[in-house]
This record gives sequence, structure tokens and C-alpha cells, in this order.
Amino acid sequence: MLLARQRLIEGCAAFAAFTLTIPVANWMIGQVGTTCVPAGPCLIPVAPGLMAPSGVVMAGLALVLRDLVQRRLGFWAGVVAIAVGGLISMVLAPAAIVVASATAFLLSELADLLVYTPLQRRHFVWAVVLSSTVGLAIDSAIFLQLAFGSQAYLPGQIVGKLWMVLIAIPALAWLRRRDDRIGLQPA
Repeated sequence: MLLARQRLIEGCAAFAAFTLTIPVANWMIGQVGTTCVPAGPCLIPVAPGLMAPSGVVMAGLALVLRDLVQRRLGFWAGVVAIAVGGLISMVLAPAAIVVASATAFLLSELADLLVYTPLQRRHFVWAVVLSSTVGLAIDSAIFLQLAFGSQAYLPGQIVGKLWMVLIAIPALAWLRRRDDRIGLQPA
């Protein structure tokens, strides 16, 4: 009973955080950066000489959080999270990027789901890393093409999102060890 309650609380927290990444990413693209391109995105440095639209930070985090939603609440909760996130993206994205944001989000998160699901029970951390990597590549290519008609920021998008996935690895490894120690199984 206590473990089921803990799984539900953690799953709901991951679900809420996941859905918040979408409007924050869309807001950041137009408001936060070291450089804001006229009629284009605000950019942040992600590596020496490499820039990316600032929403990259939240987009990378969203891929990890979706996997956590599925781990805690189950496959269908992950699907619902994608649907809710897609709706939020369509409703809250600035008009100039609404199609790009929603399309890239839905396709990348579905790819993440398809890669993560068969791997997650035996190799949780690697499942998150691999599924997020596939998702971030799809998200980056689709978003940039639809939003800006260019792949100019593709390397920066990929690197920026990958940083978020890599930063999450210690927390994911800790979560897996903790789950094993207390006997909390994936949903």
C-alpha cells in the first residue's frame, strides 16, 4: 500500500513536471537567450561555438520525464501524458511555432515511448538514454524544419537536449537503486 502510494505521488509529480516543460520551452524560445534572432529564436550556447534555441533545455528534460511517468504510472499514462502535452503545446505555443511545436512534440515522444517500453524493465537507465536520444533527434529535425525552415541549429539542438539527458543519468541510476532497495517495481 505504501509503495503504491509512493509510485502514484512520484508519477503525478513527473506528469505535472512533464506537462510544464512544454509551455516553458515555448516561452523560452521567444524570451530567453544570450542572443535573440529577429523573427527567429532566442539562442543559448550549448558547446563552444555551438548555439541552440533556448527551449532545448526543456525539450530534453521532457523526454526523460515522460519515461518517468511511464515507469511510475504505466504505459497508458505515458500515452495520456503525450496527448496532454500535445494539446498544451497546440494551445499555448506562439502562433508562429504552434504546428512545429505540436508535431515535433507528438512524434518525438511517441518514438521515445516505442524505444523505451521494451527496454525499461531490464535496463532502465539505458532505456531512458536510448529512447531520449532517438526522441531528441526526431524532435530537433522536425521542429527546426517546421518552425524556421532550416536545419541550421540542428547540431546545437541535439547537443543541448543530450546535455539534459546526460545530466539526468545520476538521478536515474539513484532512482533505480532506490527502487530495487525498497522493492518498488515499475508500473
